[in-house]
Amino acid sequence: MAISTISAAALDATGVGTGAMFVPSGTTAQRPASPQVGYQRFNTTLGQMEVYVGSSGWIAVASNAYTVDYLVVAGGGGGGSGAGGGGGGVLTGSAVSVTPGTSYTVTVGSGGTGGQTNVSRGTNGGNSSFSTIATSLGGGGGGSYNAYAVGSSGGSGGGGSVSSGGGALGGSGTSGQGYAGGTGGQGGYSTSGGGGGAGGVGANTVITGANGGIGVASTISGVSVYYGGGGGAGGDTTISWANGSGGLGGGGNGNSTASPTAATANLGGGGGGAGYNGSNYTGGLGGSGVVIIRYAGSVQRATGGTVTITGGYVIHTFNSSGTFTA
Repeated sequence: MAISTISAAALDATGVGTGAMFVPSGTTAQRPASPQVGYQRFNTTLGQMEVYVGSSGWIAVASNAYTVDYLVVAGGGGGGSGAGGGGGGVLTGSAVSVTPGTSYTVTVGSGGTGGQTNVSRGTNGGNSSFSTIATSLGGGGGGSYNAYAVGSSGGSGGGGSVSSGGGALGGSGTSGQGYAGGTGGQGGYSTSGGGGGAGGVGANTVITGANGGIGVASTISGVSVYYGGGGGAGGDTTISWANGSGGLGGGGNGNSTASPTAATANLGGGGGGAGYNGSNYTGGLGGSGVVIIRYAGSVQRATGGTVTITGGYVIHTFNSSGTFTA
C-alpha cells in the first residue's frame, strides 16, 4: 500500500489518529548492525531521536542541548628532597550547555615525580581538562636542598627548600586555582616549606617541616570531598625536627626518611617532602587528578567515565582520561 493511502490512525500507536506515532527505540548498542541511509529511531541511551546519514553515522535529529556541572582537578606536584609538592589546580563550573551526540575529550593529569638533593626538584603534575571548557594546571614541584631549592609554580606552588644562600621561596599558585608554597629555611639543619593547596598557602618553615596548604571541598560526587591539598615538608632526623603534614585534599605527609608519603590518587594532592639526614632521599609522588561531570535527573543521558546516580543527579567520574559523549 502506498504511504499516501495510509490513514493517520494506522500510523498512530494509540489508534485514534491524534495521539503519537510509534518509532523503534533502543540503546546505542542496539542500533541496527547494517543501517540504511534514512533509518530513524529513538536512542534511549542518549535520550534523543537520531537518523542514519551514511558516512557520518548516526546524528541527532534535534540538538536537545542540556546543561552540566563540572569539577576539574589537575595532578599534584611531586615532593622535593625537603619541600612538599603543590596541589593540582581546581576548577568548577555549572550550567554549561552540552549537545547530545557530541564527544568532549576529558584529560586527567598524572601526579609529578619526586626530586632529589642537588639533582632536581619535584616535577609538576599534569594538567587536567574538560574539552576546551576548563583546564586546570598541575601542581608545582617541591624544592630540593641547595641547587634546586626554589619551589616550582603551578596550579598551587611547590614549597621552597633549604639553601645556604637563604630560605628559598615557594612557587606561586594560579589565580582561581590554587595558592603559593611556603618558604624554606637557611643552611645548617633548617627545614622546608609546605606545598600550596587549592584552598590555602603552604606554611613557611619554623624549625620543623612545614604543613601543606588545605585543598577545597566539593559535593559534586554526592558527598563532600577535599581536593588539591599541598604536600607536607620533611623534617630532619639528625636533631629530631618533626615532619610536616599534608593538607586536606590528598596531600602527602613529609617524612624524614627515604619514604615520604605519596599523595592520594585522584585527589590532586602534592607529594610529601623527604627529610635531610645526609642522604640523598627522594620526595613523594604527587596524586593524580580527576574530572567529574554531572547533570540533573535520574536517567543516564551521556556516556563516559564511571556513572553513578544519586541525589537527583547523574554523575560521570573520570579517574583517567577518556571521552564524555553528551
